[in-house]
Amino acid sequence: MMDKLESVLTPIAEKLTNNKVLLAIRDGFLISTPLIIVASIFLLIANFPVPGYSEFFARFFGEGWESNLTVVSNATFNLIALLNVIGIGYAYAQQLKVSAIAGGVLSMVNYLILTPQIHPEFTNADGNPFTGFSFTNLGSVGLFLAMITALISVRVFAYAEHKGWVIKLPEGVPPAVMESFAALIPSMVAIILFFLIRLGFSMTSYKFAQDFIYTILQTPLMGLGESYLFQPIYTFFSTMFWFFGINGPAVTNTIFAPIHQAMTVANLEAFQAGEDLPYIFTGAFSNFFSNYGGGGSTLSLVILMLLFAKSERMKKLGALSIVPGIFGINEMIIFGLPIVLNPVIIIPFIAVPLLNNFISIAATAVGIIPRTTGISLPWTTPIFFSGWLSTGSIFAGVFQIGLLIMGILVYYPFFKILDKQYLEEQAEAKEKTDDLDDISLDDISFEDL
Repeated sequence: MMDKLESVLTPIAEKLTNNKVLLAIRDGFLISTPLIIVASIFLLIANFPVPGYSEFFARFFGEGWESNLTVVSNATFNLIALLNVIGIGYAYAQQLKVSAIAGGVLSMVNYLILTPQIHPEFTNADGNPFTGFSFTNLGSVGLFLAMITALISVRVFAYAEHKGWVIKLPEGVPPAVMESFAALIPSMVAIILFFLIRLGFSMTSYKFAQDFIYTILQTPLMGLGESYLFQPIYTFFSTMFWFFGINGPAVTNTIFAPIHQAMTVANLEAFQAGEDLPYIFTGAFSNFFSNYGGGGSTLSLVILMLLFAKSERMKKLGALSIVPGIFGINEMIIFGLPIVLNPVIIIPFIAVPLLNNFISIAATAVGIIPRTTGISLPWTTPIFFSGWLSTGSIFAGVFQIGLLIMGILVYYPFFKILDKQYLEEQAEAKEKTDDLDDISLDDISFEDL
């Protein structure tokens, strides 16, 4: 059974992890991740979930002091599509072996070409329509168009460059000047293509590519994210890949991460506007209400190993793994216990994250815990604090502790089986050592040889 599963999953994982398009999307999102986390810290400070917090600091900084901090978050979250179009363009250009910086900048320019620049529905004081770029089009609404634009822009750029459609300057010209002129014709080809695309959309009822993509692609995908099976499917495959020694999220995030991020940003925008939060399955929900201690929710297992193990192997590994486990790092358990291809532990390893999912989904759906606000926290944020800060509810942190205890109960019988197995192996190894100790070399003489 295990061999069949491995034979099916391993080729799928290899294809996904080696696909240049999916790698570019994943790596492009990672480029903007540090900025999003920093901006989230500012947003969290401005909206810290403690009663009376805002009023207390208003005594020192005046009413509306939070607006000074939200400038930072607005400069990031309201430009999320623009940040990601640059990041994905940069990453895809690296995959195609062309200038990465040219790919990122070209993607941004082409995205702005497709973006509305005149807004007749808004007028200035002189009665003329507002001219400029709207945060709406540069934020989460344009996220999927940003991905498509970056991929097409860089693909066209690379095609033109590989075909030799470049201006070649004589030797002795500074490299920066040479690279700039080499990118001229490929960039022009891509820009002309997107100018024609803009003209084409202007002749349709959609008028702009943003409206077309949002209606045809992004809205249905976000609808998929509203399905109660969306997160469990993601969790199941992420965990199953880990069982075969493959970094599960590195594979599944190539497909699920864009939807997670779009829903995260949508919740954040609603949170900032004081509106109802539309989605359950944000990035924070995925990180903080599925697994504790890493894939398979192994923090429960590590606690058992630390407190109740009898075998030296599990005792020492539990002591070494507890601190990394608190921060969501569990490679030591995955490969050191090991969990990889270990049939004893596969049932709780897959079942505990799924149980966490189903219970958290039900609790969120009926309002026992609130939806995550869209504030991005590092995935290493410890249990309790991650639930509290991502939702604004201390009870959500307590709820996480409850799930951790449930995981301990589920893991316990399988832990006992594995501990007993290792204890027997330990005893056998000790017997062999004792047998060797009984052998004396004192009676051996070279004269006997």
